[in-house]
Amino acid sequence: MDPLLLYGLPIVYVLFLWWFSTGLILWLNRRSEAVRRWSMALSTGLAGMASYAVYEGATDTGLGGAYHAFTAALVIWGWIEMSFVMGFVTGPRRTACPKTARGWSRAWFAFEAIAYHELALAIALGAIAVLSTDAPNQMAFWTFGVLWLMRLSAKLNIFLGVPNFTDEFLPPRLVYLTTYFRVRQMNGLFPIAVSLSTAAAVWLAIEAAAPGVTAFEASGLVFLATLLALAVLEHWFMVLPLRDAALWQWALNASRTPETRVKTDAPRAKPTAEPAFKAVRPASLPGST
Repeated sequence: MDPLLLYGLPIVYVLFLWWFSTGLILWLNRRSEAVRRWSMALSTGLAGMASYAVYEGATDTGLGGAYHAFTAALVIWGWIEMSFVMGFVTGPRRTACPKTARGWSRAWFAFEAIAYHELALAIALGAIAVLSTDAPNQMAFWTFGVLWLMRLSAKLNIFLGVPNFTDEFLPPRLVYLTTYFRVRQMNGLFPIAVSLSTAAAVWLAIEAAAPGVTAFEASGLVFLATLLALAVLEHWFMVLPLRDAALWQWALNASRTPETRVKTDAPRAKPTAEPAFKAVRPASLPGST
C-alpha cells in the first residue's frame, strides 16, 4: 500500500478532526441557549450511533475498521466534552474555590467541581471496553483511553500549577473553574508526564513502521501516536508563551455575538497564584478534543 496513504493520511485525519471538532464545540458553546440544547441533543444521538459502531465494527480488522473505530471513539469523547463545557455535566460544586482551601481540601473541592464529568468519562471508557470485549478491533478503546489519560494529565498539571492556561475557552458559566487553577512556573508532574508521553508517541510511531504490520495495525498506531503528539504539544502550550487559541480564532470570533460578547467580557475570577512566582498569563490554554 502507498506509504502516503498508510501513514500520511491518518496523521492529516487526526489533525483535521482535532482542529475542526474543537472549533465547532467552541462555536456552538457561544450560541444561544436553544442552539446549545439542540446541539447537545444531536450529539447525544450521534454518540448513540457511535456506540453501536464500536460494537458492530469490533470484528473489522481492515483499514476501514481502524478509521471507523477511531472516529466513533472521538464522537463519544466529543459528546462528553460538549456536555461539560456547555455546563450540562460538571460536578456538584458550581462555585469558586474557597480562598482558605489548601492542600487536600482544595483538591477535594476541585474534584467536586468536575466529579460528574469524570464519572461520565470513566463510564464511557468502561462501556467501550464492554462493547469490544475479546474482539480483535480494540482501536476505539485505545483511542478513548489515550484521550482520557492525557486529559487527566492536563487537568492535574493545571491544578498543580502552570504559567499559562486559556481561560478564554471557558464560557461565563464555567469561569468559577479558574479559581481551582494555579499559576506557577513549573510543577513536578509536568516533566514526567511530557517525557513519558513523548516516549510512548515515538515508540508507537516506530512500531507503525515495523516490518510485517498490517494496514489496520499501522494506521491504528499512527492514530494513537498522533493523538499523543498533539497532547504533548498541548502540555507544552501550558508552559510556553504561545497563543494556541489563535488556531481556533475563526470559532472564537464567529461566536462573539453581541449577547455573548457582553457576558464573556465580564471580569473573570482569578486563579490561585503562587506568591513565589510571577504570573505569566497570555490568553491561551490547550483546548483539545
